[in-house]
Parts: sequence; C-alpha cells; structure tokens
Amino acid sequence: MINLLVDSESTYTILPVEVLESVGLSPTQSREHERIATGSGYVMAPKVTIERLDTLGRQFRRITTIAHTLPFGGIIDGLLGMDLLCQMKAKIFAAKGTIEI
Repeated sequence: MINLLVDSESTYTILPVEVLESVGLSPTQSREHERIATGSGYVMAPKVTIERLDTLGRQFRRITTIAHTLPFGGIIDGLLGMDLLCQMKAKIFAAKGTIEI
C-alpha cells in the first residue's frame, strides 16, 4: 500500500520509481517522458502504464502515470492527480476537507 496526496494542481498521477520497479515495471526503459514541475525545477520523468490501480474505492485499468520519486521523505509516496480525479468526477470541498466521488 502507498500513500497518495490528492493534488488538484498536479495534471498527472505520480508514483514512486521504487514502487513501480517493485511490481515489475521498468521506468528507465520508457520511451515516453513528460516534463513536470517540481519544487527544485523542471524534470523529464518517464511515463509508465500500469495494469491496475485501486484508489478511493475505484479501480482503474491500464492507466498511464508518471514515474518520479518525491523528495519529501515521509508519509506521502506520490500524488493523485487531476487525470484520475477527473475520471472519477471528484468534487473537492476544501473548506470541509472532503472529496465526493
């Protein structure tokens, strides 16, 4: 299990390289990359297609994510971005601290 931060500012869902490698994927062999903004500037990160992701009570099949290990270190492993939040038709209520799916 990994901890994803819901990030309405992130266009893409971002998963750690180590997690993707642990399930048999090799981000270093990806032919597709995406330029993403990080706290330390822009990086070119590999795009990786994963067979299945279960999150917020939904199951996604064959989705493309960005392979990038966040520098925070701590309880957040990756980001749940707008690509999946839009597919879920998620409604975020910041004042209440809730998400409706």
